[in-house]
Amino acid sequence: MMIQVLGPGCPKCKKMEEIAHQAANELTDVYLVEKVTDIAKITGFGVATTPALVVNGYVKVTGRVPSLEEMKKILSSSL
Repeated sequence: MMIQVLGPGCPKCKKMEEIAHQAANELTDVYLVEKVTDIAKITGFGVATTPALVVNGYVKVTGRVPSLEEMKKILSSSL
């Protein structure tokens, strides 16, 4: 599973990355979390508000940090 956290490095972006790691660890051993800070790449996903979460190439969340439980639901639907 490919998880991308899009954002410039703000505290919310860092929190999303932390929650993504925690949720993925609880669900599977096979995943990669990538932090994307390049604005051109972020806008390439059609994202205007960060932080944003992309799972296997699909934007799942924008403009907010999901809870751990919500993150696990999002990721489990992509397994």
